[in-house]
Amino acid sequence: MKKTMLLFIVLMICFSCNKDSKIERQIATIDVDFTIERFDLAFQEATPKDLPKLKSAYPFMFPRQYKDTFWIDRMADTLQQELLKETTKTFPDLKQERQDIKTLFQHLKFYFPNNFKIPRVVTTTSSVDYRNKVVVTDTIVLISLDTYLGESHKFYQGIQKYLRERFDKSQISIDLAKKYSENYIYQEQKKTLLDEMIYFGKQLYFTEKMLPKKQKNEIIGYTKDDYLWAEKNENQIWRYFLEKELLFSTNSKLPSRFINPAPFSKFYLQEIDSESPGEIGKYMGWQIVKAYMENNDVSLSQMLLKSPEAIFNNSKFKPKR
Repeated sequence: MKKTMLLFIVLMICFSCNKDSKIERQIATIDVDFTIERFDLAFQEATPKDLPKLKSAYPFMFPRQYKDTFWIDRMADTLQQELLKETTKTFPDLKQERQDIKTLFQHLKFYFPNNFKIPRVVTTTSSVDYRNKVVVTDTIVLISLDTYLGESHKFYQGIQKYLRERFDKSQISIDLAKKYSENYIYQEQKKTLLDEMIYFGKQLYFTEKMLPKKQKNEIIGYTKDDYLWAEKNENQIWRYFLEKELLFSTNSKLPSRFINPAPFSKFYLQEIDSESPGEIGKYMGWQIVKAYMENNDVSLSQMLLKSPEAIFNNSKFKPKR
């Protein structure tokens, strides 16, 4: 009996893998024609007499409230010059980044053929505004390259380590995918911890589907060790959430403990807090959404519209032991 069940499971896994491979081969043939426009380089090489031409080519980069003198002074600013120099050094070309973005656009076009149009992709610098690393609109994508220079870069001195770990060029397409997810996820106002967990679980699952070659730890922004810790401690984390009756709690402190970026998650248990990565609620929400998709015959777009309660109640989620 056990051998029969094991054979059935193996066959199902093989069927699923073959189906996924077929879909990925189909997605790889989708044509997405775009270039990455280096506004950062154009601005670096420009002189004051080039400003009218730049403003004509990139009107969205020049807010009307700023006079031309502001941009001319910026061209001569030594800090801006150094910022542009360091960005060019880290990104002499964007071949790998373009390939990652191409993969993202192909998957978006496959899964959302009626809602996604290929945008204009523009790189810039933002004086290390790491809270707005990428901007996504219906027609334009902006990427602030100076927020992806590597966690040890001198520009990031004074920024906490758990934030700097995500200032790597490998995160560009991931950050874009997460931004795009906001256009497709529907949820009413988040009230409970479970609402928060499922929302970000949807976001992470979406990102994983859009960028299937990315490592799971990269998708959530963990180190490999942090991701392994989360996997090994799933059962303990889940038991804690249940015993403390946190899932349906509306306590406003819970997001800062388990959802928001932080150096560690706050269980208020010394042996766990000292080892745990931050945002563990997002990780657990991701696992619940995965379980839901494995145990229900629904499309990605349908799942993104489901309520947290529907996903949780029908997920049959069981943490790893």
